[in-house]
Amino acid sequence: MTILVTGATGFVGQHVVEHLLATDSIRVIATARTEPSAGKTAGLSKVEFVPFDISTDWGDTDLFTYFGKPDAVIHLAWPGLPDYKSLAHIDTYWLQHYRFLTNLITNGLTNLTVTGTCLEYGLQSGCLSEDAPTQPTTAYGLAKDSLRKALELFIKNRTVSFKWVRLFYMFGKGQNPKSLLAQVEAAALRNEPVFNMSKGEQLRDYLPVTDVAKILIQTSLQQRITGIVNCCSGQPISVRALVERFMRENRYTMTLNLGYYPYPDYEPLAFWGDHRKLLNLLSNHD
Repeated sequence: MTILVTGATGFVGQHVVEHLLATDSIRVIATARTEPSAGKTAGLSKVEFVPFDISTDWGDTDLFTYFGKPDAVIHLAWPGLPDYKSLAHIDTYWLQHYRFLTNLITNGLTNLTVTGTCLEYGLQSGCLSEDAPTQPTTAYGLAKDSLRKALELFIKNRTVSFKWVRLFYMFGKGQNPKSLLAQVEAAALRNEPVFNMSKGEQLRDYLPVTDVAKILIQTSLQQRITGIVNCCSGQPISVRALVERFMRENRYTMTLNLGYYPYPDYEPLAFWGDHRKLLNLLSNHD
C-alpha cells in the first residue's frame, strides 16, 4: 500500500512519516514545498520525497499519476500558520488546496484524509461534537470549513472514502516556537526566573503530537468511519494546569506571572472535543 503525505516536513507531518515507516507493508511518498532540511527528522530521509508547491500552476498535469497513484492521501499541508486571522486563508489558500485535492480525486484517488481545525466551531463553548454547526470566526477556520464543504459536494457522486480530521491542540517535538509549551521551554533554557502568560483559566483539549500522528494513520487506513472526526482527548484541562504539569515533568522552577497577557479573542473560554466517534474508530481498527 502506498500513502502520500502532504506537508510532510511540518510539525505533524514529520511524526506521521515516522509512524508510517514503522507500519508493515506501507510505502510512503512525502511531499512539501521544499526539500527537508538536515535538521528535520530522520524519517524523511528514508522515504521518497517529491517536492511540490500547491500554490503553483500545474496546468493539466494528472497529479494522481505524478505522485505514483497512491492508495491513500493524508493531506496535512497548509501555509500561513499560526496567523489564523490572515485573509490569505480565504482569499487564496483554500481554493488552491481544493484544486489540488480534486485533481487527485478526478484522476483516481479513492481514499482521502484531510486535517481540519477546532476553529471551525468558532466561539461555541463546552463539549463540541462533530454534528455541531460550524461557526468559524477566523479566516483560517472559515477557509478550512469552506474546503470541507466544497470537497463534500465534489465527491457526492463519487466513490471516495473521505475523512475530515478536526485537530484540537497538540504539543511535542518540533512544535512551533511560538506555541505555549515551546515558549515555556525556551524561557527555562534561558534561565529566566519568570514566565509571563494569561491567567490560564481557559479549558482546552490537548494531545501529544505522537498520538495525533497515530490517529491520522489509523483513520486513513480504515474506511468504515468517514466524514468529520474530532482528533482530541475528550478531557478538558486548564492552560495553567498544562503549563504547571509540563514544568514539573521537566523540573523547571520559573514563577508564572499569571494575567500578563489577555485571552485570545477568537476562542471561547472553555471548549473541548467529543471523542466518542474517534474511540469507535480506534476500537475497530485492525
